[in-house]
Amino acid sequence: MTKPPLTLYLAAPRGFCAGVDRAIKIVEMALEKWGAPVYVRHEIVHNKFVVDGLRDKGAVFVEELDECPDDRPVIFSAHGVPKSVPSAAAARQMVYVDATCPLVSKVHIEAQRHADAGLQMIMIGHEGHPETVGTMGQLPEGEVLLVETPEDVAVVDVRDEDKLAYITQTTLSVDDTADIVAALRTRFPSIVGPHKEDICYATTNRQEAVKAMAPKCDAMLVVGAPNSSNSRRLVEVGARAGCAYSQLVQRADDIDWRSLKGIKSIGITAGASAPEVLINEVIAAFADRYEMTQELVETAQENVEFKVPRVLREPA
Repeated sequence: MTKPPLTLYLAAPRGFCAGVDRAIKIVEMALEKWGAPVYVRHEIVHNKFVVDGLRDKGAVFVEELDECPDDRPVIFSAHGVPKSVPSAAAARQMVYVDATCPLVSKVHIEAQRHADAGLQMIMIGHEGHPETVGTMGQLPEGEVLLVETPEDVAVVDVRDEDKLAYITQTTLSVDDTADIVAALRTRFPSIVGPHKEDICYATTNRQEAVKAMAPKCDAMLVVGAPNSSNSRRLVEVGARAGCAYSQLVQRADDIDWRSLKGIKSIGITAGASAPEVLINEVIAAFADRYEMTQELVETAQENVEFKVPRVLREPA
C-alpha cells in the first residue's frame, strides 16, 4: 500500500538548552562522585523520560528537603529554590549541589539587587511553578508580588508606586509577557525593568522558530512534558502563529493519528527539557506512516554552554 506524502518541518533550535544539559550532567556527575543514592529536590528538569533515566541510575526524586537523609548528597533542580532551602541544608550539614540554571540565578541576583535599593518587586510568572516559587523565595514574604495577566496588574496592591521593579519567569511567552510589561509601565511609569530580558535565550529562540514554522503547517506537535512551562508556551505560540492544530506530546505513543488524518504537512519542535531521542522517535513514527520529505526551519544557532559546579569537577 502506497504511503501518503507528507512534508515534515523540523524547528531549530529545539529541545535541550544549556541549563537543562548542565542540570542533567550535575546529577550524573554526582552519582559518579558519591555513588547511589543521590537525592534530587523536585524533578531535575520537567521531563519524565529524563527523570526515569536518572532514577534508574540511582537518583531519588523528592519534593521537600525533609525527605532527604542528612548523610547523602542532595541536588536542587534547574528551576531554582527559595533561599530557605540551602539554608536548611547547611544547618543540617548536608552536602548539596545547586543545579539552578544560571539564567534563573541571574533573575535571583536581580531581585536581591533591586530589594537592596529599596524597591518592591513585581514578578511576572505562573503561580505554583517551581521557578516562580524559588524566585519569590529569594526575598522576605510580601517583597515580591506575583502577576500572571494584564488584568492582575490593574489590581495589584503595592507599597509605593514610585519604588517598584519587575522581574519575570524565564520560560514565559514572549508576546504575553510584553503585554503584561506594557500594562505595568502604563500603571507604574517609574517601574524599573531588567537590564537584559529575563526570558531566556532558549525560550525566545524556540518560540521564534515556531512562529516561522507554524504558518507552513497543517498541524504542529511539541515534544515535551505537561508540567513544562516552556513546552506549553510553544503549543500556544504555534496556535497563535497560524497552526490551528497545535498539540503537546510526551513521545510518539501520545500522537493522535485520527486527528491528523488527511494532513499534508506537520511541524515538529520540542521544549527545552525534551531530549533529541524523543524527537527522533516522533519523526520515525511519521516515517512509518508517510512518504516523508523533511525540511529544517532554522531561525537561530545556539552555542551556549554552562560550567558545572567546581565541587563536581574536583576528583572524588
